[in-house]
Amino acid sequence: MRIHTIQPPAWAKPKGYANGILVKDPSRFVFTAGQVAWDAEQRIVGAGDFAAQFRQALANVLAVVRQAGGHPEHVVRLTIYVSDKDAYLAALAELGPIYRELMGRHYPAMALVQVAALVEEGAMLEIEGTAALP
Repeated sequence: MRIHTIQPPAWAKPKGYANGILVKDPSRFVFTAGQVAWDAEQRIVGAGDFAAQFRQALANVLAVVRQAGGHPEHVVRLTIYVSDKDAYLAALAELGPIYRELMGRHYPAMALVQVAALVEEGAMLEIEGTAALP
């Protein structure tokens, strides 16, 4: 399986995500449910701490991908839902190192969406992912 970043040549290169991902050759796809900052007992960790919740939610996405036999570099899309865009922006300096710790320098196609609220009480964000496994 080959995963290629798609970058229109006339566009400025994005920072921290890819504009598109092309998966060549046969693959298996994993679609994760939206993951909040739950621990194994479904308790929200990092109450009021955006960066801590980001770490846990992304780790949860990767746990699902790993359970299917994949690795962070197989993630081809992430969608991050936040209830407070300003909290996300305020935490950006902390999020980069957390992202690189968990995902390395692999940047899939990504979207960030501000929503009115999340279903889980205390959740500040929710992340869903798609992975293409060889």
